[in-house]
Amino acid sequence: MEAAFAGLVTVFFAAAIYLMLSRHLIRILLGIALLGNAVNLLLFTAGRLVREKAAIVPKGADVPPAGVANALPQALILTAIVISFSFFAFLLVLAYRAYQEIGTDDTDGMRLAEPARDPPPPTGY
Repeated sequence: MEAAFAGLVTVFFAAAIYLMLSRHLIRILLGIALLGNAVNLLLFTAGRLVREKAAIVPKGADVPPAGVANALPQALILTAIVISFSFFAFLLVLAYRAYQEIGTDDTDGMRLAEPARDPPPPTGY
């Protein structure tokens, strides 16, 4: 079971990198979202995938018994889902605003929108 999830994580990472190397903003944003999901799935897989025993500490013990799923990666994934969704929403609004101003979602076309002759930045204080 974990080998299948490892293969799925590999496919997610490969697809995310492929999309992020694109020239169009929407593909880049989809690649970032897919990369976040790949990291979440990697954390989930690293936390052991077992369904036989609940991660409950028995009375009188300090730690859960051996062979249970780790609850910490699951809590980290829940937090990461909220953070990645808000990050994706921010990037989506930023990309839409750039498209409104420049009129293209092509990154090479956005490069042409930069002013040609700006004064150089200060070199010292």
